Amino acid sequence: MTRTVNRLPSEGEPPGESLPVADHIRAGYPTYTQTRVDSAVTTYLVLLSVIGALGVITWLWTTWAVKAGKRWARPAATVMFVLGTSAGLTGLLTKDTSGETGLPPELGWAGMAPCLAGLLAVALLWRRPRPV
Repeated sequence: MTRTVNRLPSEGEPPGESLPVADHIRAGYPTYTQTRVDSAVTTYLVLLSVIGALGVITWLWTTWAVKAGKRWARPAATVMFVLGTSAGLTGLLTKDTSGETGLPPELGWAGMAPCLAGLLAVALLWRRPRPV
């Protein structure tokens, strides 16, 4: 997710410099040193990576449950969708102490993109099968 939203660093540019998160933090907290900005960027990237990995694991687990015909698969997928959408909305809408959202808008919206796939998946799970 972060590679699709962020541009790659230019030649000789420090890795954290090219990230929209770094620019967003610098704009919201102009008194932060570069070390503090780098620390905040690392924290955001680790947090977003963990949330993304948990999402992938959860959808793989749900896919297995559906294929295995588990009765609890559809309700579990729905709950996981609601939790994932809540996490996405939290990243998109939560404001920090600077008065701006914690994540830059483009990264917040990128976090919402998987929710569209999740909505489609859950809707298809609950759809009644067509008579043959």
